[in-house]
Amino acid sequence: QVQLAESGGGLVQPGGSLSLSCAASGRSFVIDGMGWYRQAPGKERELVADIIRDGDPNYADPVKGRFIISRDNAKNMVTLQMYSLKLEDTAVYYCNAEVREYSGSYFQRKNYWGQGTQVTVSS
Repeated sequence: QVQLAESGGGLVQPGGSLSLSCAASGRSFVIDGMGWYRQAPGKERELVADIIRDGDPNYADPVKGRFIISRDNAKNMVTLQMYSLKLEDTAVYYCNAEVREYSGSYFQRKNYWGQGTQVTVSS
């Protein structure tokens, strides 16, 4: 079992910045992909940005040029730096991890979600 602990988020004015972090913990696992999704009221959950292990980041069009995703493989952490925030960025942001859980030489691929953290952009 892998747990994802999110931190950051909060209330910010339009044009402001926030940073979200997510740390994974557990036993005998390797994280292949980590990312952030968001869900605004009345809308479906959508990808914000993700990054595979030692790979290039991938961004949703609405956040390109404003958000930066990075990961620390040694610490099993992913960070989302958000700049030039807009009203439409308001949502609950969820950390996601695609994981290989090992038992001896065998592994299972699993997908985990954090509990979500609120980001509110308001004047």
